[in-house]
Amino acid sequence: MAVGISLSGLVAAVSNNGGIGVLGTAGLGFMEEDYRKNFFNANLRALKKQIDLIRQKTKGLFGVNIMVALTNYKEIVQTAVDKSVDIIFSGAGLPLDLPQFVPEDSKTRLVPIVSSLKAAKVIVRSWTRHYKRLPDAFVLEGPKAGGHLGFKPQALKRENDDFFSVTVPAIRQFLDGIEEKRIPLIAGGGIWDKADYERVRTLGADGVQMGTAFVATEECDVHTRFKEAYINADEDDVMIIKSPVGMPGRAIRNRFLEDVENGIKKPFTCPYKCIKTCVFDKAPYCIALALYNASRGNLEEGFAFAGSNVSHVDSIITVRDVLNRIFSDG
Repeated sequence: MAVGISLSGLVAAVSNNGGIGVLGTAGLGFMEEDYRKNFFNANLRALKKQIDLIRQKTKGLFGVNIMVALTNYKEIVQTAVDKSVDIIFSGAGLPLDLPQFVPEDSKTRLVPIVSSLKAAKVIVRSWTRHYKRLPDAFVLEGPKAGGHLGFKPQALKRENDDFFSVTVPAIRQFLDGIEEKRIPLIAGGGIWDKADYERVRTLGADGVQMGTAFVATEECDVHTRFKEAYINADEDDVMIIKSPVGMPGRAIRNRFLEDVENGIKKPFTCPYKCIKTCVFDKAPYCIALALYNASRGNLEEGFAFAGSNVSHVDSIITVRDVLNRIFSDG
């Protein structure tokens, strides 16, 4: 939901309707005119502007999502803390150093994103040992989520309906064994309706993370053509790609991705070096630029990440409609 998708409009709408809107921090610098001169500074300026805009639109809770893989991870975290955001969600790698950049008296809560019990245990052990601190919650992101994923490609090519039924109770049991405080668990990936919500709640989750369901909403900041890509997508259009940043990802098939599959390189220069793990001189395309192009409606020069349930999207609705589908008794 980063690189131009979940911006102030969607974040504020989710927060105003009782959820916790989340600002995607990766790629914000593209919105600044001078992004080619100093992408990192542009990214920090854009982050501050978006946070200010969110505060103008909502008094509700909101967070930011900061990828561990970002080259200027530390600076983005510190900027978010300086701006007193409510929550930092952090994944795309293990956020083992996150507490180092956040003063203990900060109001900002720290929520790692993991894809396994092992990862949760590593983070708790590391934070306790080095910082005498515990996460304020965990997000467990399953294999049906969109975008970059913390699973091996073969695990993503098969339906894995057992993931939550096995992993949610396992992590819940582990967290319940921590005496210092109760740590909430949020489940994400493939959550679409009330049945999905109630299922993970029964398994031990305290809440859900949703992305795909919010893209084709009136309030989402993304271009209409991007929303239409979601509306027009069938199950067969969803594919697993090998991302230039070294992780598999789930996206909607289009001509751009088919060209890449066929070995056609998309020429680019890289003034950004925004992802630590990106081997940009060997990559067939710049993923940050491709995602930003798509978010602005230029799907000829980019593509859309999406979750496995994108085929359920059939129209543009409101954020309130999405939340009613999850929580309404009607």
